[in-house]
Amino acid sequence: MTPAPTPILPSSDQLDAIAFNADGLVPAIVQERGSGKVLMLAWMNRETLEETLAGGRTVFWSRSRQDRWRKGDTSGDRQWVREAYYDCDGDTLLLVVDQEGAGACHTGARSCFFRAFGAGSAPAGGRRPGGA
Repeated sequence: MTPAPTPILPSSDQLDAIAFNADGLVPAIVQERGSGKVLMLAWMNRETLEETLAGGRTVFWSRSRQDRWRKGDTSGDRQWVREAYYDCDGDTLLLVVDQEGAGACHTGARSCFFRAFGAGSAPAGGRRPGGA
């Protein structure tokens, strides 16, 4: 069963408070609602932010392809936005999601943050790219 979207209706003032960089982008941290785990970081422009909030699924801006992409359209690993925040400076977003499917990382890991610094450090969950 597909989860129901949860549209979020921001005010114009809230959207205007976002400090997009010179390229018209703002970083968006994606956090899993149930576990609190940070899943990924991606970029949004105003249009993808508005689409994400209105539609209840994450939509990002690809800096390499210069195009929008909705998480899960290819992989099936969709993100259902449940809460959305912007920080005190308005220059970073936090999206709290229910993660559907295997995970957020294109490697197949649950989180993109599975590689730890330090000698002998084990991955922080998920799997290593190209391995189990």
